Amino acid sequence: MTIWHPSDDGHADLSDHDTFTRGVPHNTFARLRREDPMAWCEGGQFRGYWSMTRHEDIMQHNRNTELLSSARGIRMEDQTYEEYVARRTFQETDPPEHTRTRIRVGKAFSKPVIDRQSEVVRGLCCRILDTALEQEEFDAAALISRQLPMRMLGQILGIPKQDLDWLVTKGDELIANTDPEYTDHILDRDDTQAYRFMPFRSPAGADLFRYAKRLMEERRTRGEGGGVLDLILEPDDGDNVISDVEFRNFFCLLVAAGNDTTRYTISAAIHALACRPELLEQLKRGDDAIWRTAPDEFIRWASPTMHFRRTATRDFELHGKRIREGDKVVYWFVSANRDETRFDRPFDIDLSRSPNPHLAFGQGGPHICLGMWLARMETRILLQELVRRTARLELAGDIEYLRSNFVGGIKRLPVRVIPETPST
Repeated sequence: MTIWHPSDDGHADLSDHDTFTRGVPHNTFARLRREDPMAWCEGGQFRGYWSMTRHEDIMQHNRNTELLSSARGIRMEDQTYEEYVARRTFQETDPPEHTRTRIRVGKAFSKPVIDRQSEVVRGLCCRILDTALEQEEFDAAALISRQLPMRMLGQILGIPKQDLDWLVTKGDELIANTDPEYTDHILDRDDTQAYRFMPFRSPAGADLFRYAKRLMEERRTRGEGGGVLDLILEPDDGDNVISDVEFRNFFCLLVAAGNDTTRYTISAAIHALACRPELLEQLKRGDDAIWRTAPDEFIRWASPTMHFRRTATRDFELHGKRIREGDKVVYWFVSANRDETRFDRPFDIDLSRSPNPHLAFGQGGPHICLGMWLARMETRILLQELVRRTARLELAGDIEYLRSNFVGGIKRLPVRVIPETPST
């Protein structure tokens, strides 16, 4: 049984953001996996690209940064070398440069460090849910899903609480820059040439640059240490320090990427619980084992970062296709996570699925998500606290999806919650 099965004819235009306002076109991805796993796609306003849709192919090639490089951009759009240099984060670099930056910041996101945040996360979840559940009907995407990553972002980065809502709004303008609900400068509809040196070609990048510059100056003046931002300001073993441009781009990445994975996973999980009451009951009856596997299954199901793009550094062949040097190759993680050859019943949610080799965090290569341990923890604890408080969960209206082929998720999720009766 499927919960989320949009009606597409198997030939959806993957370059068109409007395609995804009806949900992920899974029929199209299934056809491509069967018939054309390395398919040439017209790029709409951009140059065309190759769509890689099978799990095995993405796992294999994601490791090969020498053949398929991140150092020419990670989204479908075309950019000049000058634009790339101005906007790049360490996501848009290859080893060894990527490795050096990752070593510098990675320890702040390691599992032992994140595990120490569990009580902070639980406290945030309890306050968020207590506020949301004061109403019987509400938009869970707004009152729950958006709230937790935003508040946790402030904890990790040491940012004043009063700035958080503004920062997440700016992050939405960046990463959801194709949805008119979130931005006045829509990437595929408006002239964004004036912002070509800004992240995601968005004027929000300029706002975040100014904020990051002020934040960096304050941190350097105070000379504090220990936080994520302070760690990346420290000199490395070679006594090199991060440049102003590198810092501001990394800060924009944290604001955008630190929000979307958990936010849209939580929305997908709440939607699933509302559509399939038996999942809620499984979580209520389950022991610790189910809470070790359920978060990754909801993350697989959501697949919020639907693709990343790479660029071929030389000619090569795959599935009878000749890929040329300079061609764009798009890894469709959202397709790989429904690959029938890798997952048993991929369109079902199996809360005990183990192993679960999903690619939602970009597994298999050097660019695996820094925040994966935090995303897992936030998802697990939020759902634990929600399940504990909830007797029944229902949809209370139509859901709405983000207009984006890059970040996929439910942006509006009206629900009705019947609270659990307190035990006496």
